[in-house]
Amino acid sequence: MESGVNSEENDFQDPAEDVSSPVIETHKPTRSKRKAFLKEGLALFIIFFLVLTFRSVIFEPFKIPTGSMIPTLKIGDFILVNKFAYGVKLPFSDLTIGSFNLDPIYLFGEKKVKRGDIIVFKYPKDPSINYIKRVVGLPGETIEIKKKVVYINGEPLKVKAEDSKIYMKSMDEKFRDNNFEFYKVLLKKRSFTYQIDKDNFFKVNYAKRKIPKGHYFVMGDNRDFSYDSRYWGVVPHKNVKGKAFLVWLSISSSNNPEVGMNIRTDRIGELIH
Repeated sequence: MESGVNSEENDFQDPAEDVSSPVIETHKPTRSKRKAFLKEGLALFIIFFLVLTFRSVIFEPFKIPTGSMIPTLKIGDFILVNKFAYGVKLPFSDLTIGSFNLDPIYLFGEKKVKRGDIIVFKYPKDPSINYIKRVVGLPGETIEIKKKVVYINGEPLKVKAEDSKIYMKSMDEKFRDNNFEFYKVLLKKRSFTYQIDKDNFFKVNYAKRKIPKGHYFVMGDNRDFSYDSRYWGVVPHKNVKGKAFLVWLSISSSNNPEVGMNIRTDRIGELIH
């Protein structure tokens, strides 16, 4: 008849002792085991700290959830943002968690944002939210929009019409039925393309205003479907987190269950202009 003591307890019983006086062993970790454990913990902490520092100072990933930057960025694009494009910041100095918000401290190499840059920034009305838009107006300039044409210091931005068929081939499902026109803005050393909806007359004009010092006027490339500076104002330089520069993954989704999700392999590794 079994005694009712399980096999694990029998394994720890010293056979030299009387069964009526069992010896219970307590296994204390040796010094070498404690040392190894501390090393592993320290290594994990260092890795965690480096990852956080990498995201805070160098590159940070973001996902594009809306179509406000089409045709440049598509819904479902995963991008990298260069966080030292405008200077090297003290790690975690621009940290935002809920209502807690810090302004960045630049250590060196602080640079100005250029017209045409696509920036990720803290939304001025709620810094806990990140926005992405293109810089159109710079500090000290006057900006005005007349019939969807942008004027800087009284002069219209130089543009040329683009072939809509090229862009509509890869247009997001949500916008395929819109009546878009596409224009390329020609800057001194670069260019970018935006689109307007010929049937949308909601935000056609914007009264002439001067952009304050240290602030930027930003707009989405999908001009008629972008909530930007035309609605909530300008972006302070301190709110700029970095410059978008690379699409590292892109996933499209469809309302058609037969289509489902699809990886856009042609967009992987595409530089953002």
